[in-house]
Amino acid sequence: MEIIGAFVVSSLAGLATLIGAIPIFIKVKTENITKFIVVSLSFSLAIMIGISITDLIPSSSFVLLQAYGLKRGVIVSSISFTIGIIIIKFLNREMHKEKFSNDLYKLGILNMLALILHNFPEGIATFMSSYQDLTLGLKLGLAISLHNIPEGISIAMPIYYATHSKKEALFKTFLSAIAEPLGALLAYIFLAKYITNSLISLILLLVAGIMISLAIEVILPKAKSYNLNKHLYLGLMIGIILLLINYFLL
Repeated sequence: MEIIGAFVVSSLAGLATLIGAIPIFIKVKTENITKFIVVSLSFSLAIMIGISITDLIPSSSFVLLQAYGLKRGVIVSSISFTIGIIIIKFLNREMHKEKFSNDLYKLGILNMLALILHNFPEGIATFMSSYQDLTLGLKLGLAISLHNIPEGISIAMPIYYATHSKKEALFKTFLSAIAEPLGALLAYIFLAKYITNSLISLILLLVAGIMISLAIEVILPKAKSYNLNKHLYLGLMIGIILLLINYFLL
């Protein structure tokens, strides 16, 4: 029963990402579509940077400092974070070589890849926590669910407005969502004896590097390109408020 409960918690946390696709079903007037896109992009920007700075980096670095000591911990943390930056630069460069009819579509795909990498270790962490202590796992699963919702928005919105296909936007969002229960399943079947807090922390620091680099180098320039600063700031404020609610109430 512990295994079933742990898998259910991690699955629900991951599938919460699909809730972020709900806005694609909201009818927006043609003249307001660009404004809606800018708000969504800047909202995603705030969430990605906020989660990285307030959650992934400090918690993961603390684990590594405890495991390796101050000097080695800082070096290992920095290397993992830097590798994440290099990965997104490489992916962005390679995707520039591909012919995309719309920059928004490329942005949605990059978001999807980054968040698949993010959700996979989160699924492992949620599963392991729930397996050891279901109450603790439920709290962690709720926190992850709340920040998975805006992550779903960051995938679904760009892809939908690039392709005008709800089906494709939902499918790409689902690929990110399913990474969390998949991580849980692999943790149980193959990886249980190899998973350590240090390994998960290394992966999450790498993901933090990916998300911050993606937010600053890809999402921000795209949001600014529409020259709608008021809506850009509105999206940032909404994202910041949601992050504050998440961290202060949970």
